[in-house]
Amino acid sequence: MLRGKVIVIGICGGIAAYKMAEVVSRLKKLEAEVYVIMTPAATEFITPMTLSTLSQNAVAVDMFWQTGDPHIQHIELAQRADVILIAPATANMVGKIAAGIADDLLSTTVLAATAPVMLAPSMNVHMYENPIFQENLKRLHRFGYQIVSPGAGFLACGDTGPGRLPEPEILVQELVRFLSPLQDLTGKTVLVTAGGTQEPLDPVRYLTNRSTGKMGYAIAEAAQKRGARVILVSAPTTLEPPAGVDIVPVTTAQAMYHAVMEHYPQCDAVIKAAAVADYRPRLAANQKIKKEENNLVIELERNPDILFELGLQKNHQILVGFAAETQNLTEYAGEKIKKKNLDFIVANDVTREGAGFGTDTNIVTIVYPDGRMVPLAQMSKLEVADRILNEMTALPRWKK
Repeated sequence: MLRGKVIVIGICGGIAAYKMAEVVSRLKKLEAEVYVIMTPAATEFITPMTLSTLSQNAVAVDMFWQTGDPHIQHIELAQRADVILIAPATANMVGKIAAGIADDLLSTTVLAATAPVMLAPSMNVHMYENPIFQENLKRLHRFGYQIVSPGAGFLACGDTGPGRLPEPEILVQELVRFLSPLQDLTGKTVLVTAGGTQEPLDPVRYLTNRSTGKMGYAIAEAAQKRGARVILVSAPTTLEPPAGVDIVPVTTAQAMYHAVMEHYPQCDAVIKAAAVADYRPRLAANQKIKKEENNLVIELERNPDILFELGLQKNHQILVGFAAETQNLTEYAGEKIKKKNLDFIVANDVTREGAGFGTDTNIVTIVYPDGRMVPLAQMSKLEVADRILNEMTALPRWKK
C-alpha cells in the first residue's frame, strides 16, 4: 500500500516512544521506506538498535550524523520524504518548531523539510492543556502542519485526561490516509454546519450552548480532502477554518437557516453538525438590561427547525443529522430520523468522557431509518468524520 513512499519518523523523549517500534514495523509491512531520527532523550526510552533493525536503515541521532552513504544526510532526508511524522511530539519539540528553532538533528530536519509534517503530541494532560502549548499547536496548524490528536485516558504519570499517544494502528492509518487519500467526493458539493448559534438578549448578552464546532470543522476538512467542494456554514468559534473550504459565517439560528437554504439546491449532501438554538428571546433589548430587585422573565419563541425544513425540501440530496443527547440516545435519535426525513443520524451521549463538547475525540453511533446501528469506538473527530463520509458514500441513494 505504501510501496515507494519515503516516511521519516521523528521520535522525541517521552514514555510513549516505545510504541514507535510497532509503527515502524507496520510501515515496513506496507512496503514503505522508513528512516528514523531520534532526539538524544528518545534513546533513553527505546534504543536506536531496535528501530534500525525494524526499519532496515541507520537511525540518526547526532546532529553531525554521518553514514557511508552521502545521500542519507538529514537535509537529503528532509527533501526526499513524502511525509515526516513526529511521534511522540513533546511540548519542547512543538515549541521549538513553532519558534523556528533548529538546534538538534530532528528540529533541523523539520525546518529544512519540503514534505508535509505530521505531529502526534503526547505528554502530561496539564502540559497538553497549557495555553502556551495550545497556542503553539494552533500556530503550526495555521502553517499547514497536520496534527494527530492524542487520546484521553489514564496516563503513565498517573493523571487522567488527553495526552496519550494514539495506538500504532491509528498512527499508521493516519499516514496511509494522508499518503493515499480517497478522492471519492470529487465533483460533489457538501454543505456542513458547525458551532453553536448565539441568540442576543441585548447588545451585551446572548443565549448559546457548549458546542465548539470541532466536529463540524473536522467533517468539512475530511470532505475537502476527499475532493468535495465544501460550504461550511459556521456559527462563532475560535477554530481556524480548514484550508480550501468556502466559509459562510453566521451568528444566529435564523441567519444559519437563511444561509443553508440559499445553498441547499446546489448541494449533493448536507451534514448538520451545528448545535442550533431551539429558541430565541422574543424581544432583544436595544440597550443593556439593567439589574433590578425583581426576577427577570425572558419570553422565548421558537427558531426555525433547519433540519426539518431541509427534510421537507429534500430531492436528490443526502441529509445527515446529529443528535447530541444526555439520555435515551438511540430512542431520541430514531425519532429524529423519521420526523426530519434523514438518511441517517449521528448520535452521541455528550455526558460520556471523550464524547462531550470541546473534546478532540468523539464516541458516536450511526443510526439508520430501518433501526440499524453502527456504534463506533472512541476516536479522533477527524476519524469520526471520515467514518461518517464512508457511511454516506455507501448509501444506495448516493450511488445513483
